[in-house]
Amino acid sequence: MAETFIVALNGSPNKDGNTAFLLQQALDECIKMGAAVRLLHCWEILKDQKIPFCVACSSPCLGKCSEGSRLSEAFDLISRADGLIVGSPVYFGTVSAQLKAFWDKSRFLRTEKKLLNVVGGAITVGASRFGGQETTLRAIHDMLMAQGMIIVGDGYHDDDCGHIGAAAQRPSREDKNAIERCRILAKRIFQVAEATRRLRKR
Repeated sequence: MAETFIVALNGSPNKDGNTAFLLQQALDECIKMGAAVRLLHCWEILKDQKIPFCVACSSPCLGKCSEGSRLSEAFDLISRADGLIVGSPVYFGTVSAQLKAFWDKSRFLRTEKKLLNVVGGAITVGASRFGGQETTLRAIHDMLMAQGMIIVGDGYHDDDCGHIGAAAQRPSREDKNAIERCRILAKRIFQVAEATRRLRKR
C-alpha cells in the first residue's frame, strides 16, 4: 500500500510566519503517524505567473497559465495528496489574497476532479482572539467543498481540533491551545485519509 501523502498549503506571504509555524506543527504530527509530507507556499508558487490571479480565460479551464511553471509542479503535488491542510492568516475577516489567487487557478484541477474525495482541513491565525478566525475557516471550507473534498471538523472529546478547524491568535508560537488543535486536526486528517483511500481514483 502506498504511503499516505499529506500536503500543507501556506496562504501567508511569510514563509516563516505564524501560519507556516502552525502548518509545520500539523505536518510534524503527520510524520509521526507515518505520512509523507510537503509544505507549499502560495506566494512563492505564484512568483513566476505573468498574471498572478485567475481571469477565467477558458471554460472549462485548460490550465494554460500553469504550464511549465511552479504552479504546475504544485498542482501535480496536491493532485497526488491524500490530505490537504490549508492555512491562512485572517485578512479583513477572510483568507489572504495569495491563497485565493492560488485556489482560483486550481479550476484546472476541478475540471479533472483531481481533488475529489481528498481529505481537507483548515488552520488560521488572527491578530486578536476574536479577529475573524471562524469566518476565515469557513471561507477555506467553501473553497475545499467546491473541489469535492472531504472536510474534517471536530472529533471526540479527546480529539477536539475545534468545531470547524484550528484557530490561533498571533504570535502562534505562544498559543499552546492552537498548537494542540493543529496537531489533532492533522491526526484526524491522516486517519480519515487512510480510511477513505479507495474513494480517490489515482
